[in-house]
Amino acid sequence: MGQLFTETKEEICADILVHGAGVNPDFTSEVQDLSRERVAGCYQCGECTAGCPAAFAMDLTPNKVMRMVQLGCEGPVLSSSTIWLCAGCETCAARCPRELSVAKVMDACREIAMRKGIKPKEADVVTFHRQFLADVERNGRIFEAGMLARYKLLSGNLFNDIPLGMKMFSKGKLSLVPRKIRGLREIKKFFTKTTR
Repeated sequence: MGQLFTETKEEICADILVHGAGVNPDFTSEVQDLSRERVAGCYQCGECTAGCPAAFAMDLTPNKVMRMVQLGCEGPVLSSSTIWLCAGCETCAARCPRELSVAKVMDACREIAMRKGIKPKEADVVTFHRQFLADVERNGRIFEAGMLARYKLLSGNLFNDIPLGMKMFSKGKLSLVPRKIRGLREIKKFFTKTTR
């Protein structure tokens, strides 16, 4: 006998939003313009979600975010944890039969959320995001020890990772000195161009 199908809370909410209030038709084109991805091309095969290493922690699956962006469900997408939990690894793009990058769509949604002042559910995720990008701008790559020290100071969450940090340091996984990449000038130009 087949399994009984039950909808999750998110699926029910998505259906209510589509049939009622909370739809912004301009949201779809705003995301498409920022991400340069043709969101309408997604036909919900689920390959992005199946391959996503962070999907287990997301409140909306990647394919559901794509569907909700297609339908203009701005509020639930921009206030979701999913857009902040996306690691940008591009596994979704590698698996997508339509050659779409859900990671670029998530990045566009993060940018819109920040611009509109929508706070993520995870309190310190924006602090981490900003410190990560500042480190890339400064060095062309991440200097883990420095970035984490700044993040810990700004978030006030100072001591919970010390045992893990010590273990990583003892195994040579954390450097005490930042290394800069060769084309740092190009990276700085990129940051200057994108923050204008």
